[in-house]
Amino acid sequence: MDVTHVLHMNGGIGKSSYANNSLLQKNGISLTKHIREEAIRSLYRSTLPSCLSIAELGCASGPNAFIVVSEIIKIVEKLCKEMNQKCPEYKVFMNDLPGNDFNNIFKSISSFKEKLSNEMKSQIGPCYFYGVPASFYGRIFPNQTLHFLHSSYSLHWLSKVPEGIENNKGNICMSITSPLNVLKAYYEQFQRDFSLFLKCRAEEVVEGGCMVLTFSGRRSENPYSNECCYIWEVMAKALNDMVLEGTIKEEKVDTFNIPIYNPSPSEVKLEVLKEGSFTINRLEVSEVKFESLLESEKGESFNDYGYNVAKCMRAIAEPMLINHFGKAITEELFYRYKEIFNDCMSKEETGIINVTMLLSRKPYARSI
Repeated sequence: MDVTHVLHMNGGIGKSSYANNSLLQKNGISLTKHIREEAIRSLYRSTLPSCLSIAELGCASGPNAFIVVSEIIKIVEKLCKEMNQKCPEYKVFMNDLPGNDFNNIFKSISSFKEKLSNEMKSQIGPCYFYGVPASFYGRIFPNQTLHFLHSSYSLHWLSKVPEGIENNKGNICMSITSPLNVLKAYYEQFQRDFSLFLKCRAEEVVEGGCMVLTFSGRRSENPYSNECCYIWEVMAKALNDMVLEGTIKEEKVDTFNIPIYNPSPSEVKLEVLKEGSFTINRLEVSEVKFESLLESEKGESFNDYGYNVAKCMRAIAEPMLINHFGKAITEELFYRYKEIFNDCMSKEETGIINVTMLLSRKPYARSI
């Protein structure tokens, strides 16, 4: 799998788009609002920048891309009034892989600015947007240019599918039935990727600058925990049922693995401490219950969890699935996904576990 070109959410604003099927992610962002507010208040008061640089890494497309930017600007504008300071300019960098639907974001900028000005009931500081199509597992910004960096539900995606997991048959990622070597390969790939991420951001974030990072993770230290594998095991079951019925060849499922790792709090903490450039100010765990998806953003109500969860998963996974299996299977696959998910939820209620970190950049080493 060529992650750089295949790993992206469904674009556009259609029925299966990420823009219209990302309520779960929106709910997760809401749960961590207090952490971002604490961070931006402290950051602005201590630095008073004339131009505040904000980066949204893994921005995808649709309204969620603007939630955090809106929060930050509102807080800073209010602080400026309280402190009798001139409002800063804002540089906003929207980053994702090249296959992301950046056009959807660009088309929404004017309406975002208008809506924000109306909500603030006053003119805000100039706000400039930039698209940054690149992997965040590498350098993407100049040295010491970012004040505030945010990433939500992106860093659990790996830079590539781990090597040496050919024996992960019947599974599509880490699972309760995966061999130990598969779990080890996924964890080691996560360590390499997150360590590189931290090293790159350490060069790009100013002294005292902040990062708020939310992973789809797990509470448990047990990598076999279904806290992290649940929604993907449902998809694996749907695919394997289609194998049994002859719709998909078994070898196609056996060779399909997705680049995802859901870390525990201690695993992300370890990598931050090893890299050494950031202070951990907060490390929290929260949960988005699937029952929160029983009502859509448009107020529509549903009598099953599976309907919205299947739509959400389709918006996330369809490009990868089409790349490997072709387009013909998708309608049946996600119908099966809905049915299996509802059956599972009737026996055990669960949700998505968030691991959220607030990091601040330590002082740079001074040359003598």
